[in-house]
Amino acid sequence: MPAIFRLLRPLQWLKNGFVFTPLIFSKHLFEKEYYVDAFLSFIVFCFASSLVYIINDIVDREGDKLHPNKKQRPIASGEISIPFAAGISSFLALIVFVFASFLPVYFQYAVLIYIILQLAYSFSLKHVVILDLFIIAMGFMLRVFGGAFAIQVEISHWIVITTLFLSLFLAASKRRSELVMIKKQHIETKRRVLQEYTVPFLDTLLIITTTGMAIAYSLYTMAERTIEVFNSEYLIFTTVFVVFGIFRYLFLVIVKEEGENPTAILTTDMPTAINVLLWLITCVSIIYFS
Repeated sequence: MPAIFRLLRPLQWLKNGFVFTPLIFSKHLFEKEYYVDAFLSFIVFCFASSLVYIINDIVDREGDKLHPNKKQRPIASGEISIPFAAGISSFLALIVFVFASFLPVYFQYAVLIYIILQLAYSFSLKHVVILDLFIIAMGFMLRVFGGAFAIQVEISHWIVITTLFLSLFLAASKRRSELVMIKKQHIETKRRVLQEYTVPFLDTLLIITTTGMAIAYSLYTMAERTIEVFNSEYLIFTTVFVVFGIFRYLFLVIVKEEGENPTAILTTDMPTAINVLLWLITCVSIIYFS
């Protein structure tokens, strides 16, 4: 059971929290009739992401055996056989299909596209430079769209653009951390795409994505529609938390040479966790109680 639990990568389910973004910014957070669909959409994406992780681990098992951390994964280490892992992924696919059938059809499309893109990424697209970053980013954006489709609300285009830059930033920082680690520890890798990237190039991408993210979020908070919907001009002050989060993450990636696992940073780096919590509390306070 512990091996199966690790195979599902439940810690990575935190990424699926993006499905709650439309719930918060549509001013329905405290309306109970939206809870069931929002939570169900979260569960569907959790199982869908675990399904993709299992298939990815099967495809990457030989390369994972050469990685200092990934070699401990259940499939790479031999704790779980490939047929058994395939059986678990089939069961997860059934759960995703059943649960998603209770939600609107556009949500079902979003989940289906998410699974198809991630499978394409696992089998081939992760070896295509630049495109691999955009496939990762699309995974986050589909979570946001899925959350909106599940509760049937509109979402600001600025939120979508901010999510795009945020996810590209996380993807680029992940690639940078992987590249630095294999060069520093002289690790043999089968990831062809890492041979296409360089640290200076990825640092340039980090600058572009962080700038785009900060500008897009700031414009969203100052947009006429945002001020009209929330009846407040104070959301602009939450940009402080966004900028601090960017600086802190860059510090961890560049100075501390972390960033290979964004979820681990969120759960282990106290300043980052506190900053996210304060941003969330401030946003909710301004949106609902201003």
